[in-house]
Amino acid sequence: QVQLEESGGGSVQAGESLRLSCTASTRPYSRSVEAWFRQAPGKEREFVALVRWHGGSAFYADSVKGRFTISRDNPKNTLYLQMNDLKPEGSAIYYCARGSRYESDQRAYEDWGQGTQVTVAS
Repeated sequence: QVQLEESGGGSVQAGESLRLSCTASTRPYSRSVEAWFRQAPGKEREFVALVRWHGGSAFYADSVKGRFTISRDNPKNTLYLQMNDLKPEGSAIYYCARGSRYESDQRAYEDWGQGTQVTVAS
């Protein structure tokens, strides 16, 4: 089973940026899809962004479109989430996940990291 480890979380002011990383213990299959989700206190986990490991367009939640960018470094088995112009409502634990279907539904993802905390102060 693959192990996913997120890093890069922290505390920032509204309008600032952070880049999250997710390193995998194993190379994904050619059809793998990797995604970022987040969960704020008292709320359900929600989709943020996804991308196919071997290319293709990314897909974003409307709430982050234009501010967040998902990307990957295949040789390093690492997924990134560049988050610009962060807003207080973006405060959450951010999780990376790996699956095999190009879907925003978290049930499509079999492997999950432990999460990294992002806190955005107003």
